[in-house]
Amino acid sequence: MNNIFITGASSGIGESIARLYARQGAQLGLVARRAEFLERIADELEPRPAVYALDVRDADALKAAATDFINRFGVPDIVIANAGVSRGTLTEMPDDLKIFQEVFDINVMGMVNTFHAFVEPMKQQKRGTLVGIASVAGFRGIPGGGAYSASKAAAISYCESLRVELRGEGIAVVTICPGYIKTPMTAVNKFKMPFLIDVDEAVVRFARAIEAKTTFTVVPWTMGIAARILRVLPNWLYDRVFSRMPRKPR
Repeated sequence: MNNIFITGASSGIGESIARLYARQGAQLGLVARRAEFLERIADELEPRPAVYALDVRDADALKAAATDFINRFGVPDIVIANAGVSRGTLTEMPDDLKIFQEVFDINVMGMVNTFHAFVEPMKQQKRGTLVGIASVAGFRGIPGGGAYSASKAAAISYCESLRVELRGEGIAVVTICPGYIKTPMTAVNKFKMPFLIDVDEAVVRFARAIEAKTTFTVVPWTMGIAARILRVLPNWLYDRVFSRMPRKPR
């Protein structure tokens, strides 16, 4: 039985991952800001997860949660840094400056804070898997989504740096880049989302990548092909096409 610690577990991808691993008998530690949502999910799972209502921007609170989880269940086999937010942003809008900061603090520093709490214990055990949930939005800058794209690009690079740093320590680092997944986060999008897949189908693929310790994967794979094509498009063509695309609402 695995011990698994998951942030952003109160809805969407995080909740679906938690339910998948609970069905496999894993002992879970679930983190999110909304205590009532966490308690509702925990009441439905067996064995009952440990729940930690906290903000991933609070490094001290995450460290305390990690210490409690380790004391109760041991060093987790898998830590999944899934907490994230997506906001439409425009650089010229004064109110969006604080949104940029929030997105970076949650999507990047929240991941750093999560992994920081577990790297040293995993090093001592010479085992463990750290999973960073990034996004295909980190492959290229999406107009109207500068904060989100930039934060996910940073998350991808951070996970790669960490993977190389931990080489030889017995710790795997897995980067997962979802495309469009049917969750509350994407429900607000008013535009057609290519290769949209159900969240429960997506997390089954996540789990396969985690089990295989795949260093980098895109789900679904069709979105991965599309994203890689976009990545190599010359700027003049990318700019012409994407300047006309609908944008995420602010």
